[in-house]
Amino acid sequence: MTDLTELTVAAIRKGVADGTFTAVEVAEAFNANVAAAGALNAFIVATPEKAIEAAEATDAKRAKGEALGKMGGVPIGMKDLFATAGVQTTAASHILEGFTPQYESTVSQNLWNAGAGMLGKLNLDQFAMGSSNETSYFGNVISPWKRGGGDNASLAPGGSSGGSSAAVSARLCPAATGTDTGGSIRQPAAFTGITGIKPTYGRCSRWGVVAFASSLDQAGPMARDVTDCAIMLESMAGFDPKDATSLNMPVPEWEAGLNADLKGKKVGIPREYRMDGMDAEIAKSWDDGIAWLKDAGAEVVDISLPHTKYALPAYYIIAPAEASSNLARYDGVRYGLRDLPEGAGLQDMYAATRADGFGPEVKRRIMIGTYVLSAGFYDAYYNQAQKVRALIARDFEHAFTQCDVILAPTCPSAAFALGDKTSDPLSMYLNDVFAVPASLAGLPAMSVPAGLNSEGLPLGLQIIGKAFDEQGVLNAGLAIEQRAGFTAKPERWW
Repeated sequence: MTDLTELTVAAIRKGVADGTFTAVEVAEAFNANVAAAGALNAFIVATPEKAIEAAEATDAKRAKGEALGKMGGVPIGMKDLFATAGVQTTAASHILEGFTPQYESTVSQNLWNAGAGMLGKLNLDQFAMGSSNETSYFGNVISPWKRGGGDNASLAPGGSSGGSSAAVSARLCPAATGTDTGGSIRQPAAFTGITGIKPTYGRCSRWGVVAFASSLDQAGPMARDVTDCAIMLESMAGFDPKDATSLNMPVPEWEAGLNADLKGKKVGIPREYRMDGMDAEIAKSWDDGIAWLKDAGAEVVDISLPHTKYALPAYYIIAPAEASSNLARYDGVRYGLRDLPEGAGLQDMYAATRADGFGPEVKRRIMIGTYVLSAGFYDAYYNQAQKVRALIARDFEHAFTQCDVILAPTCPSAAFALGDKTSDPLSMYLNDVFAVPASLAGLPAMSVPAGLNSEGLPLGLQIIGKAFDEQGVLNAGLAIEQRAGFTAKPERWW
């Protein structure tokens, strides 16, 4: 029998529906992989019983001849930023260790309604703050990939959705949820040779998702290929009255609309993304992507996004500012950690709880955010950053009068070794240089594997689309996927 853990979401769904295998057999196979992969540290909590329970429900429906749903029989990993009723939800932080929500996030509930089951809660950078999955209270996630030539260094799986990317790449789950604030779906997908899409801001509800930066956070799927991302995104998306920023629009049938023929489409190549000192292998993969899209029938046009160089500094003002506001709710009073020194007053309890509960990167961003929102600096920093954000969004609007989608690298490099950038936060922040502009503009963007570099590590290409045009992004991604022919997977060492 086929190794069920090598199957895609689409293949699992089809096999369960036509009776080739049962949903319980699929869940058991993935549960076994999760249990055997402790060395990757991809899961904070495994929930094998939840996966089996959902699988039994799917098999019972099939036995009765009932419809199985878009994700029927597919077990998935859930990033530990999504509230899951009765299952610990921590955002990978000590301050929420042991917190068990009594409610379900809208996105996870949508997935369960579509027939998916939960294999467990995936590790991440603490409060989604990081690009390498080294800020988690529960330890680093280790990428399943290794450099060639006998180099045994542990590599970063990307961040913040590093548990999700490592788990999908290592076949611990066929797909996983991620969240993207400034590249946290796309960058880890590129580092581990998988596919991930950040939809238009508001397409997926943020209700029940632990907040980092509310005007930027957006949930999306991470999976092995473009088709699987389309299937999963259809199940995740939808209007939610509980989220004031949710788009009140029907969810398109992205899977049915997939089409790799790009005749009549224009692909923009932003000249500002060709930076001085750009990694030669990244530049070559970008040129390959241009050739593939031309081969798919697209016309390639040169475009300008003149405010690109201001995107990163603007992001690292706006995101920490919103984080400092959002994280003020963690005070030791209502839920999560409470650190109460003997004889301490209320303020002492706040200070002790936060000092003990938040990690160094979270504290750094809270401090930056509090500083830029303070009375003397609000206009100089926060207001200026918001104006820059408006200019970046306007750059994209103008560019999209000349093209349908934009092609760029996902990251400036392939995966780096754990520990390489932890001593220099700025070099870590620069990892998001190609991902942040689309986040600031709220646009759909996806990373698709483009090949391997000379060290045998995956490289990703990024497609950015117009607001609400996930279909255009998915179709361009499919055209690249078909031509790149990426089938590489990490050799098992864990």
